[in-house]
Amino acid sequence: MNMNMTILGQIISFAIFVYLCMKFVWPPLTTALAERQKMIAEGLDAADKAARELADAQQSVETALQESKAQAATIIEQANKRASQIVDEAKETAQAEADRIKTAATADVEQEINSAKEALRAQVATLVVAGAEKILGASIDVNNHKELVDKLAAEL
Repeated sequence: MNMNMTILGQIISFAIFVYLCMKFVWPPLTTALAERQKMIAEGLDAADKAARELADAQQSVETALQESKAQAATIIEQANKRASQIVDEAKETAQAEADRIKTAATADVEQEINSAKEALRAQVATLVVAGAEKILGASIDVNNHKELVDKLAAEL
């Protein structure tokens, strides 16, 4: 066997193999590679888009959180003001009630004092008449001398 012929046969076989690979194997491989490259590019674009959307969403969440905190602080401040108002109103109501009770108690005391004075006057008048009877030794008729007894009681 001739070495040249073997090399020539191998070259022809290799050329046929390369031709068949380029005709039947290479196009599906390049198509698959192109599709794969396109999918990877789309995936990277989608990842970039998702990252931007995530950053936007985080910014929106941060803004909403700050707004919520501000609203919560405002609500708490309003609640504290309202609580202070309620306490002040309760104090005013309690003071008014205390004044009313004090006034009513003072009026009751005055009325009791007056009724006690009247009772004392009546008792003193009775005692005066009894004392005068004993001093004079005669019977004094209370009905006949009622005007005098009332005047005496009024002076006491």
